[in-house]
Amino acid sequence: MTTVTSSTPAVLVLEDGSRFTGRAYGAIGRTLGEAVFATGMTGYQETLTDPSYAGQIVVMTAPHIGNTGVNDEDPESRRIWVAGYVVRDASRVVSNFRADGTLDDQLVDDGIVGIRGVDTRAITRRLRDTGSMKAGIFSGSEAEIPEAEMLEIVKAGRDMRGLNLSSEVSTAERYDVPAVGERIGSLAVLDLGVKTSTVRYLSERGFDVMVLPQSLTSAELREIGPDALFYSNGPGDPAASDSQVELLQGALRDGLPFFGICFGNQLLGRALGFGTYKLPFGHRGINQPVWDKTTGTVEITSQNHGFAVDAPIDGVLESPAGFGRVEVSHFSLNDHVVEGLRALDIPAFSVQYHPEAAAGPHDANHLFDRFRQLVIERTSGSQTSTESL
Repeated sequence: MTTVTSSTPAVLVLEDGSRFTGRAYGAIGRTLGEAVFATGMTGYQETLTDPSYAGQIVVMTAPHIGNTGVNDEDPESRRIWVAGYVVRDASRVVSNFRADGTLDDQLVDDGIVGIRGVDTRAITRRLRDTGSMKAGIFSGSEAEIPEAEMLEIVKAGRDMRGLNLSSEVSTAERYDVPAVGERIGSLAVLDLGVKTSTVRYLSERGFDVMVLPQSLTSAELREIGPDALFYSNGPGDPAASDSQVELLQGALRDGLPFFGICFGNQLLGRALGFGTYKLPFGHRGINQPVWDKTTGTVEITSQNHGFAVDAPIDGVLESPAGFGRVEVSHFSLNDHVVEGLRALDIPAFSVQYHPEAAAGPHDANHLFDRFRQLVIERTSGSQTSTESL
């Protein structure tokens, strides 16, 4: 793969046979993934480095991308994770005092094949009407492959249903981040695709954070002996993460306070005995309205998920897995998708969105404080559930 030139041809092919021709952006070659669209008007560097986008070709609805370049402060993980990148207008000039380089060069360095100069509005409308689908970007000599063969290559790509991607994005070894300020306890963070901002916000709440590989076992968790457990965001199908569900069920039976976000919300749902399902085109962007039933307020949230928990949004439910009473604490105001769960008899809750939201809204940042209070009350013996939070 080599650096893009202005005349290098590229084509985006969708599973339904749709083709969009443009010019190469980033690395040159071939890439396959699930085509999804992201609606954020800012924060493209955070989007690209969010491990939840692993395996996906991301279509940016904002037309102008790359104008602020990239820097060493904003990445949410160690590399770019998207399978491919699709933009309308790639900026040829970087204009920002914080920039350390260009987005084009960063895409090349991380081997990300992209395409520019295509009608991203038309692509987004196609995905909204048809749903997220398999896709491929072909650039340089790969763009010369016959159309019929390209389509067959795309159709033979991985299906996100049944796909476990945690092992591809998780840390290989444990690492620790000490508490900032008054220490309240130790926190085990299962890295399913955790973001830097999440770890920072947790340490700032007084947790000694231990970031652990997704292969962690119940025996290893008990040996570590944390005061609480956290499940991060991440890519893939929650139905393909049985080992993480079993780990969580064991921790809940042991009485560990639990907080999960995004993928962690889906896994809590499965641990409690509910099902999950794939959304037509998911929720991706930094402008998703959510109703918080606990506070009666609307939060504008940052989201990136293609799967959701299957549970009724009204009333108190009984956990099919035997963990007592549960309620849906948050739901989407766009389509009434479950956006949060709260156990009433054990110390566990979760949300489907990203309260760390960098870049994005900070409406839900208070959830880290809610978790902190839950752990303090649990460890002091004054609270055994989330019902009063």
